[in-house]
Amino acid sequence: MSIRADIFFIIIGAALVTFIPRVLPLMLLSRITIPSWGMRWLNFVPIAVMSALIAQELFVQNGEFTFPSNNLELFAALPTFWVAIKTRSLLGTVVTGIISLMILRYFW
Repeated sequence: MSIRADIFFIIIGAALVTFIPRVLPLMLLSRITIPSWGMRWLNFVPIAVMSALIAQELFVQNGEFTFPSNNLELFAALPTFWVAIKTRSLLGTVVTGIISLMILRYFW
């Protein structure tokens, strides 16, 4: 079996494009000391990213912001958020979300 040169370079390029954005910031940030205000700011990045992803799934349909009254995912998100805040358990949150959506889809 022979390896075509173009496929080989595509694989190498994809590996570099994946590797460089992950390693370069790690190498640069490990050499400097981030001030306390910067660390506090960085603590909010995962929350902001997750909120943006969830809000897009719940409120954007066909590229437009909507708040439909029959949005089952939104209704299933309410008990899921409550469990996430109360227990801080990833497994409990995922199970609650799955069961909530399953029940809502069964009855609607």
